Amino acid sequence: EKSIEQEVILPLPLSEIVNSDCILQLHGRALHGPSMNNIGALMVINDITQLKRLESIRQDFVANVSHELRTPLTSIKGFVETLAAGGVNNPDEARRFIGILSKQTDRITMIVDDLLSLSRIERDAEKKAIELSEGRLIDVLNSSIDTCTARAQLKNISLEYSCDPDITVKIERTLLEQAVVNLIDNAINYSGNNTHILVQAVYLHGGKDEALGEVEISVKDEGVGIAQEHLSRIFERFYRVDKARSRKMGGTGLGLSIVNHIALAHGGRVGVESTPGKGSTFYIYLPKA
Repeated sequence: EKSIEQEVILPLPLSEIVNSDCILQLHGRALHGPSMNNIGALMVINDITQLKRLESIRQDFVANVSHELRTPLTSIKGFVETLAAGGVNNPDEARRFIGILSKQTDRITMIVDDLLSLSRIERDAEKKAIELSEGRLIDVLNSSIDTCTARAQLKNISLEYSCDPDITVKIERTLLEQAVVNLIDNAINYSGNNTHILVQAVYLHGGKDEALGEVEISVKDEGVGIAQEHLSRIFERFYRVDKARSRKMGGTGLGLSIVNHIALAHGGRVGVESTPGKGSTFYIYLPKA
């Protein structure tokens, strides 16, 4: 007799994890004795929940990349066809179209650069190729603030940072600066004019065992905030709370995912707290040096 195969979904109590059902793959077949008489059955059960989750992530990733690239490519194709159909003969219109083409090309470049950056961080972390050395956090925050000051001034946003000069952690400085800059950029994008952003680093004590303590880096803004239902997915690739607004501001949808992977590469983690209309605070937690 042929073996049979079936997938079974076991509903689990709802948790913070979306789609937390357990998925089992069952393989079964009859067992026969020496005279081919039926003596029982054998069933093998495999838990494929994680495999299904990873497959779903892969499918979502491919779909999101395709969508993010298709939007600017469609725009580029349309304006190129317009120019070819005679628009090039109108100098004013031609210059406007070329400006749009340049902007859309830059957008594709940004998406590809962020994808390559994310892939490189994941690969190097997996191979343990990221070399960490002890460094002062105040230097990282100071450099990150300098990088973002010009953009903040365009909206008259004040940037302030607070960090004890003695706080040290094992870091890859370029990567950690990239993570902090991404968080500050995100805060600037979603904050109104004449607001305030505070970047802070503090020690979190580990109770009786100080070796278990962490360093907390936080970026607090006074922006639009994020609804509770989005917080568990905010660090996913291409996840956007407000898709139209995010694209209008030129974001790739990968900035927070890059922050998450940089934190993981340092043996740390990320977090977020937010209240709609009152602002958000994003966190990076790193092990003490």
